[in-house]
Amino acid sequence: MAGQTLAQIRSLLDAAGLQPRHHYGQNFLIDLNLMRKLVAAADLSRTDTVLEVGAGTGSLTEMLLEQGVRVVAVEIDHGLQALLRNRLGDHPRCTLIQADALAGKHRVNPLVLTVLREQPPGDGGAYKLVANLPYQIATPLIMGLLMVKPRFERLTCTIQKEVAQRLAAPPRTEHYGPASVVIQILATITPLAFLPPQAFWPAPQVESVMVTIRPLPPADVNVADVPGFVDLVQRAFQQRRKKLRRLVRDYRDEPPALAAFHAAGITPDARPEELDPRAWRRLFDALRRLPTR
Repeated sequence: MAGQTLAQIRSLLDAAGLQPRHHYGQNFLIDLNLMRKLVAAADLSRTDTVLEVGAGTGSLTEMLLEQGVRVVAVEIDHGLQALLRNRLGDHPRCTLIQADALAGKHRVNPLVLTVLREQPPGDGGAYKLVANLPYQIATPLIMGLLMVKPRFERLTCTIQKEVAQRLAAPPRTEHYGPASVVIQILATITPLAFLPPQAFWPAPQVESVMVTIRPLPPADVNVADVPGFVDLVQRAFQQRRKKLRRLVRDYRDEPPALAAFHAAGITPDARPEELDPRAWRRLFDALRRLPTR
Protein backbone atom coordinates (compact mmCIF):
# COMPACT_ATOMS: atom_id res chain seq x y z
CA MET A 1 0.00 0.00 0.00
CA ALA A 2 1.21 3.52 -0.83
CA GLY A 3 2.22 6.07 1.78
CA GLN A 4 5.33 8.14 2.30
CA THR A 5 7.95 7.64 4.99
CA LEU A 6 9.54 10.55 6.81
CA ALA A 7 12.62 10.26 4.61
CA GLN A 8 10.47 10.39 1.46
CA ILE A 9 8.51 13.42 2.68
CA ARG A 10 11.72 15.24 3.57
CA SER A 11 13.15 14.42 0.15
CA LEU A 12 10.05 15.69 -1.67
CA LEU A 13 10.04 18.94 0.29
CA ASP A 14 13.78 19.49 -0.11
CA ALA A 15 13.57 18.95 -3.87
CA ALA A 16 10.78 21.54 -4.07
CA GLY A 17 12.53 23.98 -1.74
CA LEU A 18 9.73 23.72 0.81
CA GLN A 19 9.49 23.41 4.59
CA PRO A 20 6.52 22.56 6.85
CA ARG A 21 4.56 25.73 7.61
CA HIS A 22 3.14 26.09 11.10
CA HIS A 23 0.73 28.77 9.85
CA TYR A 24 -1.13 26.10 7.86
CA GLY A 25 -0.95 23.45 10.55
CA GLN A 26 1.37 21.26 8.46
CA ASN A 27 2.09 18.24 10.64
CA PHE A 28 2.49 15.31 8.25
CA LEU A 29 1.28 11.89 9.40
CA ILE A 30 4.32 9.62 9.12
CA ASP A 31 3.09 6.54 10.98
CA LEU A 32 1.94 4.47 8.01
CA ASN A 33 0.26 1.86 10.20
CA LEU A 34 -2.00 4.59 11.59
CA MET A 35 -2.59 5.93 8.10
CA ARG A 36 -3.68 2.47 6.95
CA LYS A 37 -5.99 2.30 9.96
CA LEU A 38 -7.50 5.63 8.92
CA VAL A 39 -8.17 4.37 5.41
CA ALA A 40 -9.58 1.05 6.66
CA ALA A 41 -11.95 2.85 9.06
CA ALA A 42 -13.42 4.81 6.15
CA ASP A 43 -14.80 1.52 4.78
CA LEU A 44 -14.24 2.64 1.20
CA SER A 45 -16.02 1.38 -1.87
CA ARG A 46 -14.53 1.88 -5.33
CA THR A 47 -17.59 3.97 -6.22
CA ASP A 48 -17.04 6.48 -3.37
CA THR A 49 -16.03 10.09 -3.87
CA VAL A 50 -13.55 11.04 -1.14
CA LEU A 51 -12.71 14.54 0.04
CA GLU A 52 -9.24 15.00 1.51
CA VAL A 53 -8.45 18.34 3.15
CA GLY A 54 -4.81 19.18 3.75
CA ALA A 55 -3.35 16.84 1.14
CA GLY A 56 0.24 17.89 1.89
CA THR A 57 2.75 15.85 -0.12
CA GLY A 58 0.10 13.35 -1.23
CA SER A 59 0.95 10.46 1.08
CA LEU A 60 -2.66 9.80 2.12
CA THR A 61 -3.89 10.85 -1.33
CA GLU A 62 -1.89 8.07 -2.97
CA MET A 63 -3.14 5.55 -0.42
CA LEU A 64 -6.72 6.56 -1.14
CA LEU A 65 -6.25 6.33 -4.90
CA GLU A 66 -4.89 2.84 -4.45
CA GLN A 67 -8.35 1.92 -3.11
CA GLY A 68 -9.90 2.77 -6.48
CA VAL A 69 -11.94 5.76 -5.28
CA ARG A 70 -12.29 9.24 -6.75
CA VAL A 71 -10.35 11.77 -4.66
CA VAL A 72 -10.92 15.51 -4.40
CA ALA A 73 -7.76 16.75 -2.65
CA VAL A 74 -7.71 20.28 -1.21
CA GLU A 75 -4.46 22.01 -0.34
CA ILE A 76 -4.14 25.69 0.52
CA ASP A 77 -0.33 25.89 0.24
CA HIS A 78 0.84 27.00 -3.22
CA GLY A 79 4.13 25.14 -2.98
CA LEU A 80 2.54 21.87 -1.91
CA GLN A 81 -0.14 22.25 -4.56
CA ALA A 82 2.59 22.48 -7.24
CA LEU A 83 4.25 19.38 -5.75
CA LEU A 84 0.92 17.52 -5.85
CA ARG A 85 0.30 18.53 -9.45
CA ASN A 86 3.68 17.20 -10.47
CA ARG A 87 2.96 13.86 -8.82
CA LEU A 88 -0.79 13.42 -9.29
CA GLY A 89 -1.98 16.04 -11.75
CA ASP A 90 -2.51 13.50 -14.53
CA HIS A 91 -4.24 10.87 -12.41
CA PRO A 92 -7.72 10.22 -13.87
CA ARG A 93 -9.38 9.79 -10.46
CA CYS A 94 -7.73 12.70 -8.65
CA THR A 95 -8.91 16.31 -8.71
CA LEU A 96 -6.63 18.83 -7.02
CA ILE A 97 -7.98 22.10 -5.61
CA GLN A 98 -5.66 24.90 -4.50
CA ALA A 99 -7.88 26.70 -1.99
CA ASP A 100 -8.87 27.14 1.60
CA ALA A 101 -11.43 24.47 2.48
CA LEU A 102 -13.39 27.14 4.36
CA ALA A 103 -14.94 30.34 3.08
CA GLY A 104 -14.74 32.47 6.20
CA LYS A 105 -14.72 30.90 9.65
CA HIS A 106 -17.77 28.67 9.52
CA ARG A 107 -18.66 27.88 5.91
CA VAL A 108 -17.33 25.24 3.55
CA ASN A 109 -15.79 26.80 0.44
CA PRO A 110 -18.44 26.74 -2.35
CA LEU A 111 -15.70 25.83 -4.85
CA VAL A 112 -15.06 22.59 -2.97
CA LEU A 113 -18.76 21.75 -2.94
CA THR A 114 -19.09 22.51 -6.66
CA VAL A 115 -16.23 20.18 -7.54
CA LEU A 116 -17.70 17.44 -5.36
CA ARG A 117 -21.08 17.76 -7.08
CA GLU A 118 -19.33 17.44 -10.44
CA GLN A 119 -17.85 14.10 -9.31
CA PRO A 120 -20.78 12.20 -7.80
CA PRO A 121 -20.30 8.73 -6.33
CA GLY A 122 -21.10 5.75 -8.51
CA ASP A 123 -23.73 3.12 -7.83
CA GLY A 124 -23.65 2.14 -4.16
CA GLY A 125 -21.02 4.77 -3.38
CA ALA A 126 -21.10 7.78 -1.08
CA TYR A 127 -19.37 11.04 -0.30
CA LYS A 128 -16.79 10.61 2.46
CA LEU A 129 -14.13 12.70 4.15
CA VAL A 130 -10.81 11.01 4.86
CA ALA A 131 -8.16 13.41 6.13
CA ASN A 132 -5.41 14.32 8.53
CA LEU A 133 -7.11 17.64 9.29
CA PRO A 134 -5.13 20.80 10.05
CA TYR A 135 -5.96 21.53 13.67
CA GLN A 136 -7.14 25.11 13.26
CA ILE A 137 -9.93 24.27 10.79
CA ALA A 138 -11.09 20.93 12.19
CA THR A 139 -14.09 22.08 14.21
CA PRO A 140 -15.64 24.52 11.69
CA LEU A 141 -14.97 22.16 8.79
CA ILE A 142 -16.60 19.18 10.51
CA MET A 143 -19.60 21.27 11.50
CA GLY A 144 -19.85 22.66 7.99
CA LEU A 145 -19.67 19.27 6.29
CA LEU A 146 -22.52 18.01 8.47
CA MET A 147 -24.76 20.77 7.13
CA VAL A 148 -24.00 20.89 3.40
CA LYS A 149 -25.20 19.24 0.25
CA PRO A 150 -23.92 16.95 -1.14
CA ARG A 151 -24.53 14.97 2.03
CA PHE A 152 -21.58 13.03 3.49
CA GLU A 153 -22.05 9.44 4.62
CA ARG A 154 -18.99 9.42 6.89
CA LEU A 155 -16.14 11.63 8.11
CA THR A 156 -12.98 9.76 9.12
CA CYS A 157 -10.15 12.00 10.25
CA THR A 158 -7.42 12.81 12.72
CA ILE A 159 -8.06 15.80 14.96
CA GLN A 160 -6.55 17.35 18.07
CA LYS A 161 -7.43 15.43 21.23
CA GLU A 162 -8.97 18.52 22.80
CA VAL A 163 -11.21 18.98 19.75
CA ALA A 164 -12.40 15.38 20.04
CA GLN A 165 -13.14 15.93 23.73
CA ARG A 166 -15.10 19.05 22.87
CA LEU A 167 -17.20 17.31 20.21
CA ALA A 168 -18.14 14.42 22.51
CA ALA A 169 -18.39 16.34 25.81
CA PRO A 170 -21.45 15.90 28.04
CA PRO A 171 -23.24 18.88 29.65
CA ARG A 172 -21.78 20.60 32.72
CA THR A 173 -18.22 19.72 31.79
CA GLU A 174 -15.21 21.83 30.89
CA HIS A 175 -15.24 20.98 27.19
CA TYR A 176 -19.01 21.22 26.60
CA GLY A 177 -19.91 24.00 24.18
CA PRO A 178 -21.73 24.85 20.95
CA ALA A 179 -19.73 22.32 18.91
CA SER A 180 -20.71 19.59 21.40
CA VAL A 181 -24.40 20.42 21.04
CA VAL A 182 -24.40 20.69 17.25
CA ILE A 183 -22.31 17.59 16.58
CA GLN A 184 -24.31 15.44 18.98
CA ILE A 185 -27.59 16.52 17.37
CA LEU A 186 -26.36 15.98 13.80
CA ALA A 187 -24.10 12.92 14.13
CA THR A 188 -22.47 10.23 16.22
CA ILE A 189 -18.74 10.36 16.93
CA THR A 190 -16.57 7.32 17.61
CA PRO A 191 -12.89 7.53 18.68
CA LEU A 192 -10.73 4.95 16.92
CA ALA A 193 -7.17 5.53 18.10
CA PHE A 194 -4.96 7.96 20.00
CA LEU A 195 -2.01 9.36 18.05
CA PRO A 196 1.08 10.54 19.94
CA PRO A 197 2.99 13.59 18.70
CA GLN A 198 5.68 11.24 17.33
CA ALA A 199 3.19 9.94 14.74
CA PHE A 200 3.62 13.28 12.93
CA TRP A 201 6.42 15.37 11.50
CA PRO A 202 7.06 17.95 12.73
CA ALA A 203 5.76 16.60 16.05
CA PRO A 204 2.95 18.85 17.36
CA GLN A 205 2.74 19.97 20.98
CA VAL A 206 -0.55 18.10 21.47
CA GLU A 207 -1.96 14.60 21.21
CA SER A 208 -4.34 13.67 18.42
CA VAL A 209 -7.27 11.32 18.01
CA MET A 210 -8.57 9.40 15.01
CA VAL A 211 -12.36 9.54 14.85
CA THR A 212 -15.26 8.45 12.69
CA ILE A 213 -18.23 10.81 12.55
CA ARG A 214 -21.46 9.49 11.04
CA PRO A 215 -24.16 12.02 10.11
CA LEU A 216 -27.60 11.00 11.35
CA PRO A 217 -30.53 10.65 8.94
CA PRO A 218 -32.58 13.89 8.75
CA ALA A 219 -35.53 12.16 10.44
CA ASP A 220 -33.35 11.41 13.47
CA VAL A 221 -31.93 14.94 13.56
CA ASN A 222 -35.48 16.32 13.68
CA VAL A 223 -34.46 19.98 13.39
CA ALA A 224 -36.50 22.01 10.92
CA ASP A 225 -33.87 24.74 10.41
CA VAL A 226 -30.35 23.53 11.15
CA PRO A 227 -28.57 26.87 10.47
CA GLY A 228 -31.09 28.61 12.75
CA PHE A 229 -30.48 26.00 15.44
CA VAL A 230 -26.72 26.48 15.18
CA ASP A 231 -27.12 30.26 15.40
CA LEU A 232 -29.21 30.01 18.58
CA VAL A 233 -26.72 27.69 20.28
CA GLN A 234 -23.71 29.79 19.30
CA ARG A 235 -25.36 33.02 20.49
CA ALA A 236 -26.18 31.44 23.83
CA PHE A 237 -22.66 30.15 24.43
CA GLN A 238 -21.05 33.51 23.69
CA GLN A 239 -21.69 34.20 27.38
CA ARG A 240 -21.76 30.68 28.73
CA ARG A 241 -21.79 31.69 32.41
CA LYS A 242 -24.83 33.94 32.06
CA LYS A 243 -28.42 32.81 32.35
CA LEU A 244 -30.42 31.96 29.23
CA ARG A 245 -32.94 34.61 30.24
CA ARG A 246 -30.85 37.14 28.32
CA LEU A 247 -31.87 35.43 25.06
CA VAL A 248 -35.43 36.62 25.66
CA ARG A 249 -34.28 40.14 24.78
CA ASP A 250 -33.64 38.98 21.20
CA TYR A 251 -37.37 38.55 20.62
CA ARG A 252 -39.90 41.27 19.81
CA ASP A 253 -42.30 40.23 22.55
CA GLU A 254 -40.79 38.91 25.75
CA PRO A 255 -43.87 37.20 27.29
CA PRO A 256 -44.25 34.70 24.39
CA ALA A 257 -40.50 34.02 24.51
CA LEU A 258 -40.68 33.25 28.23
CA ALA A 259 -43.71 31.05 27.56
CA ALA A 260 -41.67 29.18 24.91
CA PHE A 261 -39.00 28.41 27.52
CA HIS A 262 -41.60 26.94 29.84
CA ALA A 263 -43.26 25.01 26.99
CA ALA A 264 -39.88 23.43 26.29
CA GLY A 265 -39.53 22.48 29.97
CA ILE A 266 -36.53 24.78 30.44
CA THR A 267 -36.08 27.46 33.06
CA PRO A 268 -34.77 30.80 31.75
CA ASP A 269 -32.46 30.81 34.77
CA ALA A 270 -30.46 27.89 33.38
CA ARG A 271 -27.03 28.47 31.90
CA PRO A 272 -26.06 27.28 28.40
CA GLU A 273 -23.76 24.50 29.63
CA GLU A 274 -26.60 22.98 31.71
CA LEU A 275 -28.79 22.03 28.74
CA ASP A 276 -28.17 18.73 26.98
CA PRO A 277 -28.46 18.63 23.16
CA ARG A 278 -32.06 17.37 23.22
CA ALA A 279 -33.05 20.24 25.52
CA TRP A 280 -31.46 22.68 23.07
CA ARG A 281 -33.53 21.13 20.28
CA ARG A 282 -36.73 21.53 22.32
CA LEU A 283 -35.90 25.15 23.09
CA PHE A 284 -35.19 25.94 19.46
CA ASP A 285 -38.44 24.33 18.32
CA ALA A 286 -40.35 26.43 20.85
CA LEU A 287 -38.63 29.69 19.91
CA ARG A 288 -38.09 29.46 16.18
CA ARG A 289 -41.46 30.85 15.05
CA LEU A 290 -41.32 33.89 17.30
CA PRO A 291 -40.41 37.23 15.62
CA THR A 292 -37.03 38.61 16.61
CA ARG A 293 -36.22 42.29 17.16
